[in-house]
Amino acid sequence: MKDDALLWKTVRSEAGPELPLFRVRLDTMAHPVSTKEFQRLVLETSDWVTVVAVTMDSKVVMVEQYRFGVSDLTTEPVAGMVDSGENSLDAAKRELLEETGFGEGRWRYLGNVQANPAIHNNLCHHWLVEDVVPVQPPAPDAGEAIRVHLMSLSEIKEAIASGKLKHPLGLSALSRVFPLWDLPYVSVAPMEHKEEK
Repeated sequence: MKDDALLWKTVRSEAGPELPLFRVRLDTMAHPVSTKEFQRLVLETSDWVTVVAVTMDSKVVMVEQYRFGVSDLTTEPVAGMVDSGENSLDAAKRELLEETGFGEGRWRYLGNVQANPAIHNNLCHHWLVEDVVPVQPPAPDAGEAIRVHLMSLSEIKEAIASGKLKHPLGLSALSRVFPLWDLPYVSVAPMEHKEEK
């Protein structure tokens, strides 16, 4: 199979409804083999950042907050959007300071991942900062309610095993710094399968 045999051809693009965090784009695409046309949704947004922040005593600065998509509290590393005119390092420093009050330290870039290439057009940049210290009281956005936790590696592993920490971008960033699980990874709670009717 040729390298381009899976490439879809864009027939047309049109703007969809405006959403708070995304610009909706509806692309009509031609199937690479049958040439049949399908409409595909793309959510355009700015790049994101995820920050693995480690204190001088080797605790990781984590945040707990309510996530509307899953209607539950989650524990995860600091994360946020890269604002217009910012680079990912500036965004990472700003988000860490706003959400937790921690700052300074030694910063290193950990690379990036595609946030969700099925529907999103952006990247999530991972940053490591070591030896962070409290700089100011946290100042989250008006739409955020955040609890800060300083967690040891064993506590992070426990949160992963219990299912409290399963944000894929957070896990991606953390896994670039710490050995999070033995391989093959086996969940503590078995998956429940519903029989199809």
